[in-house]
Amino acid sequence: MTAPLLRDVTLRDGLQLTGKVLPTEQKIDVVRRLLAAGVPALEIGSMARPDLVPPMANSLELIAALTPDELAKCWVWVATPRHVEKAAAAGARNFQYCFSVSDAHNKANIGRDTETSVAAMPDAIRLAEQAGGQLQLCLATAFTCPFDGPVDPERVLAIARDPRTEGAADIVLADTLGQAHPGQVGALVTAVREQTPPRRIVFHGHDTWGMGVANTLAAVAAGATMVDGALGGLGGCPFAPGASGNTASEDILFATRPDWFTPERLTSLVGLTEELLAELGEPNRSRAAQGARSEAAAFEWVIR
Repeated sequence: MTAPLLRDVTLRDGLQLTGKVLPTEQKIDVVRRLLAAGVPALEIGSMARPDLVPPMANSLELIAALTPDELAKCWVWVATPRHVEKAAAAGARNFQYCFSVSDAHNKANIGRDTETSVAAMPDAIRLAEQAGGQLQLCLATAFTCPFDGPVDPERVLAIARDPRTEGAADIVLADTLGQAHPGQVGALVTAVREQTPPRRIVFHGHDTWGMGVANTLAAVAAGATMVDGALGGLGGCPFAPGASGNTASEDILFATRPDWFTPERLTSLVGLTEELLAELGEPNRSRAAQGARSEAAAFEWVIR
């Protein structure tokens, strides 16, 4: 199995539930340390209203402070064409246009029904292309909804096949609540790969029920080539009751072993995780990070 491209989402999904706004300078430092460690892609912020999601308040300042080469590896969460305009004006070129498969969660999360989000997507695609960038279609609650329960896979496929979403470079399937199991994940990724227009498939998982790594591996086996994670398993959706942290980036890397990932790179990431979580007052949920601090000194991945 070829290792997937990891996108670390610490600075967006990871920070959403913390309630703390990290200074722009500190976010810049996190971006540069993640890139220096070899992480190939990052999600760095959101155009969500800062009164609703305060940790995202300085996202535009962060985008403006990064270089074009750095921004080429960075993604920004957007939910409307106006969001794309604002982020593009600051320098962003990679946009994750996100809405929920379930109407109930979409209304709670971004204040509109799913059809309204789909209808606005062609304008978002056009604006991204005019900025010289690309846009992903991100489907939150692709497996379960906190308000309506299980989500019909046919609803996911209908959105993925809708002509209004065809201009998306990628499709992100999000297990927003972390309630999916590997069989579900593999089946949905396979269906999307076989029954919808060809594009890169991204899996975004949470570890609420302990299936984060297993679901990620199932997604990759079924055809996903990019996967999301957050340092130390940080994160969760503030508008999804029951959602907990993302699958830990360290755990995904330890399981998938991309060529660039070495014990030295793990040491670097664990150090960054521990600094960040200590400041935020959050627990470290990464089992790989915990293992790296064990006393099994004969194992090359243990930090000495």
